[in-house]
Amino acid sequence: MVRIGVVGAGVVGLTTATFLQEALPEASVVILADRFLQDTVSDGAAGIFRPGLQFQGPTPEITRKWLKDSYTYYKNILDSDKAAEAGVKSLSGYALSSKHPNIVKNSLLEPLVDEFRPCTKAELELHNMKYGSFVTTLLTECRRYQPYLTNIFKRRGGRIIQRKITSFEELADDFDIVCNCSGIGAKELCGDMTVTPIRGQVFKVRAPWIKNFFYTDYDTYILPGFDLITVGGTRQFDSYNDELCPHDAAAIWERAIAILPSLKEGEIVRQWVGLRPYRPMVRVEKEIMTFNNGKKLKVVHNYGHGGYGVMSSPGTSMHAVALVKELLQPKSLL
Repeated sequence: MVRIGVVGAGVVGLTTATFLQEALPEASVVILADRFLQDTVSDGAAGIFRPGLQFQGPTPEITRKWLKDSYTYYKNILDSDKAAEAGVKSLSGYALSSKHPNIVKNSLLEPLVDEFRPCTKAELELHNMKYGSFVTTLLTECRRYQPYLTNIFKRRGGRIIQRKITSFEELADDFDIVCNCSGIGAKELCGDMTVTPIRGQVFKVRAPWIKNFFYTDYDTYILPGFDLITVGGTRQFDSYNDELCPHDAAAIWERAIAILPSLKEGEIVRQWVGLRPYRPMVRVEKEIMTFNNGKKLKVVHNYGHGGYGVMSSPGTSMHAVALVKELLQPKSLL
């Protein structure tokens, strides 16, 4: 039996683990992580399918394939009877700007979604904006989606071990191959200095009358999930501050209320800070590691998604699983 270890239990790790079980049903798959479910960065993500131009794979073609595969995967869940359990919903809304028309365009998203059109004059006047697009896309809420994946993983016989991994060498005796989905932890685990935290701070608000999403200048967003609305945000590069900042909170709230005044009638349920695991290029690669004692370990990396892990994890995980299958071929070479 092939023994596969998955390092990391955020949305990328859980997705990779369940896809491995599906592709290799005879394999033993184990997740190893020090944080799970609501303790992961993924839990606070809004989960909207809306790629930014900073989301990049090794080539434009691979980037688009990741996105197409991810969108198709979530759309299939949406069209099934599992949508509510998995936390996947259709969501329409506005990308608006008073500054520049390029802010409301999205060449990566437009070919995938069912609706992407310029705002009407009346819509722009209503929101007091100069440029705008109306979009219908998808949203995946991790407070539902991660338990959904965890249940699938356990039902298929997967094991979950709470353990902080500090070196791949400590896994060489226990696994034939390891998938590295360690997110921000890859900076130390892989010695990858290109991995950088991007700090995000948001509100989670109960305001059920708000049905549409809003994105505007200065990274302000209002994104309705199943139960709560995510209101943000910040995008602070190379910040390790995981504490709530009252100044950021005040600025976020002021900008959001300016967009949608009725939001101030909502109930603030909680605030949240997360460090997005950014890398200039998402790393989905295979590697055979050799340690000082002569032992070897086959590794497939899948990390560096930044603020797009929920959105893109199905596509990058499909890619990672394909690389695992390549490494499992007899006498496989990189």
